[in-house]
Amino acid sequence: MTNWQHQIEHIRRALADPTPVPFNELLLVRDHKGRLGRQMEPGPGIIPREAAALLLLYLQDDELWLPLTVRSAALPLHRGEVSLPGGGIDPEDDGPIGAALREAYEELGIAPEGVEILGILTPFYIPPSNFRLAPVVGFAANPPVLRPNPTEVEAAFSVSLQRLMDPATVEVEQWTLRGMNLNVPFFALNGHKVWGATALLLSELLARLRRTMDESAAQ
Repeated sequence: MTNWQHQIEHIRRALADPTPVPFNELLLVRDHKGRLGRQMEPGPGIIPREAAALLLLYLQDDELWLPLTVRSAALPLHRGEVSLPGGGIDPEDDGPIGAALREAYEELGIAPEGVEILGILTPFYIPPSNFRLAPVVGFAANPPVLRPNPTEVEAAFSVSLQRLMDPATVEVEQWTLRGMNLNVPFFALNGHKVWGATALLLSELLARLRRTMDESAAQ
Protein backbone atom coordinates (compact mmCIF):
# COMPACT_ATOMS: atom_id res chain seq x y z
CA MET A 1 0.00 0.00 0.00
CA THR A 2 1.41 3.41 -0.99
CA ASN A 3 1.78 6.38 1.36
CA TRP A 4 -1.28 8.18 -0.04
CA GLN A 5 -3.38 5.01 0.29
CA HIS A 6 -2.32 4.77 3.93
CA GLN A 7 -3.36 8.41 4.37
CA ILE A 8 -6.79 7.75 2.84
CA GLU A 9 -7.34 4.82 5.19
CA HIS A 10 -6.26 6.94 8.15
CA ILE A 11 -8.68 9.69 7.04
CA ARG A 12 -11.56 7.19 6.77
CA ARG A 13 -10.86 6.00 10.32
CA ALA A 14 -10.41 9.55 11.58
CA LEU A 15 -13.78 10.67 10.19
CA ALA A 16 -15.53 7.60 11.61
CA ASP A 17 -14.27 8.36 15.13
CA PRO A 18 -17.02 10.26 17.02
CA THR A 19 -14.60 11.56 19.68
CA PRO A 20 -14.67 15.39 19.56
CA VAL A 21 -11.49 17.32 18.87
CA PRO A 22 -10.65 19.64 21.81
CA PHE A 23 -10.85 23.36 21.06
CA ASN A 24 -7.17 23.78 21.91
CA GLU A 25 -6.27 21.62 18.88
CA LEU A 26 -8.25 23.82 16.48
CA LEU A 27 -7.28 27.11 14.84
CA LEU A 28 -9.72 29.39 16.62
CA VAL A 29 -9.62 33.16 17.08
CA ARG A 30 -8.96 34.04 20.73
CA ASP A 31 -8.52 37.14 22.89
CA HIS A 32 -5.34 37.93 24.82
CA LYS A 33 -6.52 35.77 27.72
CA GLY A 34 -7.05 32.75 25.49
CA ARG A 35 -10.83 32.96 25.48
CA LEU A 36 -12.65 32.11 22.25
CA GLY A 37 -13.18 35.14 20.05
CA ARG A 38 -15.89 33.64 17.87
CA GLN A 39 -19.46 32.57 18.55
CA MET A 40 -19.69 28.78 18.37
CA GLU A 41 -23.49 28.44 18.58
CA PRO A 42 -26.44 30.60 17.42
CA GLY A 43 -28.04 32.88 19.97
CA PRO A 44 -31.43 32.21 21.60
CA GLY A 45 -34.26 32.10 19.08
CA ILE A 46 -31.89 32.13 16.06
CA ILE A 47 -32.34 29.21 13.68
CA PRO A 48 -29.33 28.78 11.39
CA ARG A 49 -29.60 27.66 7.78
CA GLU A 50 -28.04 24.29 7.13
CA ALA A 51 -25.10 24.45 4.73
CA ALA A 52 -22.31 22.25 3.41
CA ALA A 53 -18.88 22.57 1.84
CA LEU A 54 -16.66 20.09 0.00
CA LEU A 55 -13.12 19.41 1.15
CA LEU A 56 -11.88 17.40 -1.82
CA LEU A 57 -8.67 15.40 -1.56
CA TYR A 58 -7.31 14.34 -4.93
CA LEU A 59 -4.33 12.33 -6.08
CA GLN A 60 -1.51 14.00 -7.97
CA ASP A 61 2.12 12.82 -8.22
CA ASP A 62 1.49 10.23 -5.49
CA GLU A 63 0.41 12.95 -3.05
CA LEU A 64 -2.96 14.11 -1.77
CA TRP A 65 -3.91 17.69 -2.63
CA LEU A 66 -6.97 19.82 -2.02
CA PRO A 67 -8.35 22.87 -3.87
CA LEU A 68 -9.20 26.14 -2.15
CA THR A 69 -11.07 29.13 -3.53
CA VAL A 70 -10.63 32.88 -3.16
CA ARG A 71 -14.10 34.32 -2.86
CA SER A 72 -15.15 37.06 -5.27
CA ALA A 73 -14.90 40.65 -4.05
CA ALA A 74 -18.45 41.14 -5.35
CA LEU A 75 -20.00 38.75 -2.81
CA PRO A 76 -21.88 40.25 0.16
CA LEU A 77 -20.11 38.11 2.81
CA HIS A 78 -16.58 36.81 3.30
CA ARG A 79 -15.42 38.59 0.15
CA GLY A 80 -11.80 37.95 -0.78
CA GLU A 81 -11.40 35.24 1.84
CA VAL A 82 -10.02 31.77 1.15
CA SER A 83 -12.73 29.17 1.39
CA LEU A 84 -14.00 25.81 0.17
CA PRO A 85 -16.79 25.45 -2.38
CA GLY A 86 -20.03 25.43 -0.43
CA GLY A 87 -23.32 27.08 0.44
CA GLY A 88 -26.81 26.54 1.77
CA ILE A 89 -28.54 23.17 1.47
CA ASP A 90 -31.45 23.48 -0.95
CA PRO A 91 -34.64 21.38 -0.63
CA GLU A 92 -33.76 19.43 -3.79
CA ASP A 93 -30.30 18.51 -2.49
CA ASP A 94 -29.65 15.08 -1.04
CA GLY A 95 -28.63 16.51 2.33
CA PRO A 96 -25.18 17.95 3.02
CA ILE A 97 -23.41 15.55 0.66
CA GLY A 98 -25.65 16.49 -2.24
CA ALA A 99 -25.28 20.19 -1.48
CA ALA A 100 -21.48 19.98 -1.18
CA LEU A 101 -21.19 18.16 -4.51
CA ARG A 102 -23.54 20.62 -6.22
CA GLU A 103 -21.69 23.65 -4.89
CA ALA A 104 -18.33 22.20 -5.95
CA TYR A 105 -19.67 21.73 -9.46
CA GLU A 106 -21.20 25.21 -9.58
CA GLU A 107 -18.15 27.00 -8.17
CA LEU A 108 -15.26 24.97 -9.61
CA GLY A 109 -16.73 22.64 -12.22
CA ILE A 110 -15.85 19.50 -10.21
CA ALA A 111 -17.91 16.59 -11.56
CA PRO A 112 -19.86 14.86 -8.73
CA GLU A 113 -19.49 11.41 -10.28
CA GLY A 114 -15.72 11.56 -9.82
CA VAL A 115 -15.91 12.11 -6.07
CA GLU A 116 -15.96 9.36 -3.44
CA ILE A 117 -17.31 10.53 -0.08
CA LEU A 118 -15.06 9.67 2.87
CA GLY A 119 -17.09 11.25 5.67
CA ILE A 120 -18.18 14.49 7.32
CA LEU A 121 -16.34 16.64 9.84
CA THR A 122 -18.09 18.26 12.83
CA PRO A 123 -20.72 20.80 11.70
CA PHE A 124 -20.19 24.27 13.17
CA TYR A 125 -21.85 27.68 13.25
CA ILE A 126 -20.76 30.65 11.10
CA PRO A 127 -22.29 33.82 12.59
CA PRO A 128 -21.99 36.31 9.65
CA SER A 129 -23.95 34.05 7.28
CA ASN A 130 -26.03 32.31 9.99
CA PHE A 131 -24.97 28.96 8.50
CA ARG A 132 -24.42 25.69 10.33
CA LEU A 133 -21.82 24.23 8.01
CA ALA A 134 -21.23 20.51 7.48
CA PRO A 135 -17.75 19.98 5.97
CA VAL A 136 -17.99 16.98 3.62
CA VAL A 137 -14.70 15.22 2.85
CA GLY A 138 -14.32 13.53 -0.53
CA PHE A 139 -11.65 11.85 -2.63
CA ALA A 140 -10.94 11.94 -6.36
CA ALA A 141 -8.46 9.54 -7.94
CA ASN A 142 -7.66 12.06 -10.68
CA PRO A 143 -6.82 15.77 -10.42
CA PRO A 144 -9.92 17.84 -11.21
CA VAL A 145 -9.81 20.49 -13.89
CA LEU A 146 -10.75 23.58 -11.89
CA ARG A 147 -13.01 26.04 -13.72
CA PRO A 148 -13.76 28.86 -11.26
CA ASN A 149 -17.19 30.49 -11.63
CA PRO A 150 -16.32 34.23 -11.77
CA THR A 151 -19.58 35.26 -10.11
CA GLU A 152 -18.48 33.51 -6.89
CA VAL A 153 -14.80 32.67 -7.20
CA GLU A 154 -12.00 35.12 -7.91
CA ALA A 155 -9.30 32.43 -8.08
CA ALA A 156 -8.55 28.84 -7.11
CA PHE A 157 -5.35 27.15 -5.98
CA SER A 158 -4.36 23.79 -4.52
CA VAL A 159 -2.12 22.76 -1.63
CA SER A 160 -0.79 19.36 -0.64
CA LEU A 161 -1.97 17.63 2.50
CA GLN A 162 1.67 17.19 3.44
CA ARG A 163 2.20 20.95 3.36
CA LEU A 164 -0.90 21.54 5.48
CA MET A 165 0.40 19.10 8.08
CA ASP A 166 3.66 21.06 8.42
CA PRO A 167 3.37 23.13 11.65
CA ALA A 168 5.44 25.85 9.97
CA THR A 169 2.45 26.78 7.79
CA VAL A 170 0.53 28.01 10.86
CA GLU A 171 1.09 31.60 11.96
CA VAL A 172 -0.65 33.88 14.47
CA GLU A 173 -1.19 37.63 14.20
CA GLN A 174 -3.03 40.17 16.30
CA TRP A 175 -5.94 41.70 14.38
CA THR A 176 -8.68 44.13 15.34
CA LEU A 177 -12.01 42.47 14.59
CA ARG A 178 -15.40 43.84 15.64
CA GLY A 179 -13.57 46.41 17.77
CA MET A 180 -11.60 43.77 19.68
CA ASN A 181 -7.89 42.96 19.63
CA LEU A 182 -7.74 39.24 18.86
CA ASN A 183 -5.09 36.63 18.19
CA VAL A 184 -5.89 35.15 14.78
CA PRO A 185 -4.27 31.84 13.76
CA PHE A 186 -4.10 31.04 10.06
CA PHE A 187 -2.48 28.81 7.48
CA ALA A 188 -0.02 30.82 5.38
CA LEU A 189 -0.55 29.33 1.92
CA ASN A 190 0.37 30.68 -1.51
CA GLY A 191 0.48 34.24 -0.27
CA HIS A 192 -2.94 33.93 1.42
CA LYS A 193 -3.95 33.91 5.09
CA VAL A 194 -6.42 31.05 5.47
CA TRP A 195 -8.30 31.82 8.67
CA GLY A 196 -11.78 31.71 10.18
CA ALA A 197 -14.16 28.90 9.24
CA THR A 198 -11.79 27.43 6.66
CA ALA A 199 -8.91 27.25 9.14
CA LEU A 200 -11.25 25.72 11.71
CA LEU A 201 -12.38 22.83 9.53
CA LEU A 202 -8.92 22.19 8.06
CA SER A 203 -7.42 22.09 11.55
CA GLU A 204 -10.06 19.57 12.65
CA LEU A 205 -9.19 17.28 9.75
CA LEU A 206 -5.49 17.52 10.59
CA ALA A 207 -6.08 16.95 14.32
CA ARG A 208 -8.19 13.86 13.61
CA LEU A 209 -5.66 12.55 11.11
CA ARG A 210 -2.71 13.02 13.47
CA ARG A 211 -4.59 11.29 16.29
CA THR A 212 -5.38 8.29 14.09
CA MET A 213 -1.83 8.09 12.77
CA ASP A 214 -0.41 8.25 16.31
CA GLU A 215 -2.75 5.46 17.43
CA SER A 216 -1.65 3.28 14.51
CA ALA A 217 2.02 3.93 15.23
CA ALA A 218 1.53 2.94 18.87
CA GLN A 219 0.02 -0.44 18.01
